[in-house]
Amino acid sequence: MAKSKYVYTCNQCGYESTKWNGKCPSCGAWNSFEEELAEAPVGVRSSASSGSAPDLSDNILELEDIGADSDVRYDTGIGELNRVLGGGLVKGSLVLLGGEPGIGKSTLLLQICQFLGEEHSVLYVSGEESARQIKLRAQRLGVDTENLYILTATDAEAIAQTIASSAPDIAIIDSIQTMTISRIASSAGSITQVRECTNLFMHTAKNQEIPIIIVGHVNKDGAIAGPKVMEHIVDAVLYFEGERHQSYRILRAVKNRFGSTNEIGVFEMIDKGLREVDNPSQMLLEGRPHNVSGTCVACVMEGSRPILAEVQALAAKTSYSAPRRMVTGFDFNRLNIIIAVLEKRLGIFMGSLDVYLNIVGGFRLDEPAGDLPVAMALYSGIMDKQIDEQLVAFGEIGLGGEIRSVSHITHRIREAERMGFKTCVIPKQCMSAINAKDYDIEIIAASTLKQAFAAIK
Repeated sequence: MAKSKYVYTCNQCGYESTKWNGKCPSCGAWNSFEEELAEAPVGVRSSASSGSAPDLSDNILELEDIGADSDVRYDTGIGELNRVLGGGLVKGSLVLLGGEPGIGKSTLLLQICQFLGEEHSVLYVSGEESARQIKLRAQRLGVDTENLYILTATDAEAIAQTIASSAPDIAIIDSIQTMTISRIASSAGSITQVRECTNLFMHTAKNQEIPIIIVGHVNKDGAIAGPKVMEHIVDAVLYFEGERHQSYRILRAVKNRFGSTNEIGVFEMIDKGLREVDNPSQMLLEGRPHNVSGTCVACVMEGSRPILAEVQALAAKTSYSAPRRMVTGFDFNRLNIIIAVLEKRLGIFMGSLDVYLNIVGGFRLDEPAGDLPVAMALYSGIMDKQIDEQLVAFGEIGLGGEIRSVSHITHRIREAERMGFKTCVIPKQCMSAINAKDYDIEIIAASTLKQAFAAIK
């Protein structure tokens, strides 16, 4: 039987099959298979027998002989972006920037071109906009550097050759889903095209020691469109997050070979582009309600940065046979565990109550230290007892109702003190790591939920 010249590729994970499947057997995605032309098979000969493979013995280097200059990073001019990248843009690195449409990816890149263009040459390659459109956007953002060069093209091989020959200091590709390689029969944005174009730009960045930033679109699930292997190829993967109807944006690294993935950058979208938010805690606490039950302030660590965020909880009598549980910015399963602990250990029955939990400002509490403020907000909302507006809490909750210790206790208390809070509820085990006399804030040490709830008067 003749082999089919078509293959079906999953647009979520890149799995290939000779027939169409409703559900991908690799990643489990539904209706994700796309038809593509199969690449012509290439005969493989034994390298050892043919002797055609080159000997790379002369290219082997000792670790101590490899130079590691201190000047291996470019300052982008935006402190929040430098923080997420680990100190700046590394020479020869390939960075993938993803996010929802209109979130501000191209705006951020044009803004860093203004600063980088003062001392370095920048090549901005666009496959989506014309040069005139980029010029209009640059004028709106106040970008007028003479070292910014614009290229509108979609041929990845020609672009890679242009980067190698013109040798700019930094290159930006917007976006990878518009790039194509002519010898590949599939259309732009397909699994094969995205994978091979990314691989081509990776070799260009490494061979020429030129940092390249590529923009990636996201699919309806929020993941970067294209094969997952694309995220393995690049050196860093950055996600731009934020609600479309809110002005604040959060830049987060989910992969970084040259720095931590725990750091975040906070921006605000204004008329002139993106503005750095130097004090995220103040931003997240703006507009707090007064004399209202069901709110508590949490202090969580994002990398080396402590951030204060407001937790809001609402419990109301349900009109359904099964009570509703709705969460924004917090893990749904973790909330169910906290509710179970409150019912079992404190006798607070919530089987007839709808529970709604919200983290204000589009922020997300992923750290276990957010358990205690969530529990205190729930208790405050159910009992209709107001929590002092000058109180902040943090700690992990165990299944026995105990409050477990958390890390970076000093940084958290200092941030609460700096923001003007008067009371801080912390795990009792953390008292051995601090001296309460060193702080101008009342510290309440609690080992159980009952002791923590006693601070609510």
